[in-house]
Amino acid sequence: MSLHSLKRPLTKLAAVCLLVISAQSEAEHGNLSLEQIEVTAQAIAPGDFGIESDKQEIRQTPGGVSLIDIEQVTEGRVSSFEDALRYVPGVWAVSPTGTDSIFLSSRGSNLDATDYDTNGVKLLQDGLPVTAADGNNHNRFIDPLSAKYAVFARGANAMKYGASTLGGAVNFISQTAYDDLLPLTLSVSGGSHGERLTRMTAARVFNDSVDGLVTIENREWDGFRDHSRHTRTGIYANGGLRLSDNVSTRFYVTRLDSDEELAGGLTRAQVGEDRDQAGMNNGREAGHFQLDVDTWRIANKTTWDIDNNRRLEFGLSYEEQELFHPIVYSPPFFTLLIDNRQRNLGTMARYHHKVGAHDWLIGFNYGVTWVDGGNYNHISGDKTNKWQINDNDADTLELVVLDRWQFADDWTLVAGAQAVRASREVRSTTVSSSAVRQVEDDYNRISPRVGLIYQVNQATSLYTNLSSLYEPPTTYQLDDGNSTEALGAMKGEVFEIGSRGHHDLSGNNQWDWDISAYYAQLKDEILSVENPEQPGRFITSNADDTIHAGIETLLRADIALTENRHHRLTPLVSMSWSRFRFDGDDSLGDNTLPAAPEFSMKGELLYRYMNGFYIGPTMDFVGARYADFANSYKIDDYTLFGLKSGWSNQNFKVFAEVRNLFERDYIASHSVRAAASQADAILNPGAPLSAYVGIEYRM
Repeated sequence: MSLHSLKRPLTKLAAVCLLVISAQSEAEHGNLSLEQIEVTAQAIAPGDFGIESDKQEIRQTPGGVSLIDIEQVTEGRVSSFEDALRYVPGVWAVSPTGTDSIFLSSRGSNLDATDYDTNGVKLLQDGLPVTAADGNNHNRFIDPLSAKYAVFARGANAMKYGASTLGGAVNFISQTAYDDLLPLTLSVSGGSHGERLTRMTAARVFNDSVDGLVTIENREWDGFRDHSRHTRTGIYANGGLRLSDNVSTRFYVTRLDSDEELAGGLTRAQVGEDRDQAGMNNGREAGHFQLDVDTWRIANKTTWDIDNNRRLEFGLSYEEQELFHPIVYSPPFFTLLIDNRQRNLGTMARYHHKVGAHDWLIGFNYGVTWVDGGNYNHISGDKTNKWQINDNDADTLELVVLDRWQFADDWTLVAGAQAVRASREVRSTTVSSSAVRQVEDDYNRISPRVGLIYQVNQATSLYTNLSSLYEPPTTYQLDDGNSTEALGAMKGEVFEIGSRGHHDLSGNNQWDWDISAYYAQLKDEILSVENPEQPGRFITSNADDTIHAGIETLLRADIALTENRHHRLTPLVSMSWSRFRFDGDDSLGDNTLPAAPEFSMKGELLYRYMNGFYIGPTMDFVGARYADFANSYKIDDYTLFGLKSGWSNQNFKVFAEVRNLFERDYIASHSVRAAASQADAILNPGAPLSAYVGIEYRM
């Protein structure tokens, strides 16, 4: 994309920003009336700075960052990571079959065939890295229901977390016993396609220095497609200890057992015949493909409030994952069952220091990942002989220095740099011949960032930034089985402008916005395609030059229908326009990168009554997208409508939701080919008409 082709969207964005400034200025020069307000507060866990602190952090970031309020998200069905990210602009998250396995892309990250890797976005729990040291999220995601909120910093705006990723980072803030004075919470939800989700949370603050919380959950999912059953059992626990007036520590324990059957991609003809079938022609049902993962994790985070201007946070985590993964079944040519153990060790530290008009952040992440195990043949998911030994290692050190300098009343300069040092080693041994294939390399980079925030008034800000992007390859990307040459790291520069704020309207009404536009030039983007002659094997390489550009918009309003605000409307819409393409590639020219739609919009319009009741429609529009790099295979756009309702008070919370209300046939996700044909089994149909209900009781 040329700068000229981006001119019209950026011009529209500038016009919106000017309109916002003009409207706000008129409000400031009008009559000001004061309304009585009610201030409420709740206890905050030691070392927890609360949602207001993160909101202030977002206001001090010159780029696209979204806050995900889990309480609001749970007004409808939440069964996976996809539901939690529904209204984050610029993020494309979708599950092929409604299970925990999702395709995840942020600002065009991970647009290739290796969607099982799900790299490009760093996951954190209370600032502690959960993503493996090599950048993969292959085996699991964080459970959103165990968090009270999350912050998604898109792209280079995740530098404050030390994340060296193209898509950014999402930090989930855990629930603690301080978040609810009620000691026991029970919730049950379920509905179509055999979904059953049961959770129990016990929490208690024992005295001023000790607290604890434990959640036990079980999810059952039969699936809307054949061979897509999923069972997940989890335990999430944390406990805090105040060591002194200014030092506190918190321990975390997670135990997960996830067993998932995998339905396969379908051809267009198969979708027309029976969209619910498992995809027998590519061996998924005959091979009994599965993704079974057993996980346990322990972590600790300590916070030291040195004084009013200085704070030190540091932590350590360790996680083990056992993976059993039959995934290819094409006898007598090739079968594959992966039986691996992945161990992740991570540590982090953040030092905050306010000095006059400067607000400094100095921090690091360091992680090590070891993967050992083997590849086996199998018969319908039953492991037989071992034909390859796997031994992969990765470590990554991320250092960040960031300064927020308020050099004038309404101006803040944000400047910093990130240093990344990473190593990757993939070693595989063929059992029959003892032949060893080894790929290894080191990756080093210093990425600068400079941004500017102009505070138009107390409620409105404009921002811009120019930042470097950098992401080393994962071990899965190196282990494509076709080369002993290591891949290069992805790198580039991104320019971003935008605005965020809120505007009070007449009658105690208001609307909020968060609008950002970015343009990134990348080199060596890592792209993969499945080898059509050897399904399950991938050909991975670095592209020369690519462009990632887009506009991300989140708009919401609170409109009173009566003077006493007993009746209100709360519209919400998230829109993403993107243009991800090659830039003068020798064979593909300026072709569009596949997998992500050029335009998508998700929204809702809820009526709310003062007693906690709400009801209203939801809407999803997803534009057309390509399934191949040759741009010869297009996936049609679709529009889905739904309806959700609920009610809550201090002790009860209930919801009911209907999705795909008019039974629209659509393709939720798909695999990627170099040049796809109509006979390729790459399509994953989306869920049909579905209904879900849930109830939560706090006692």
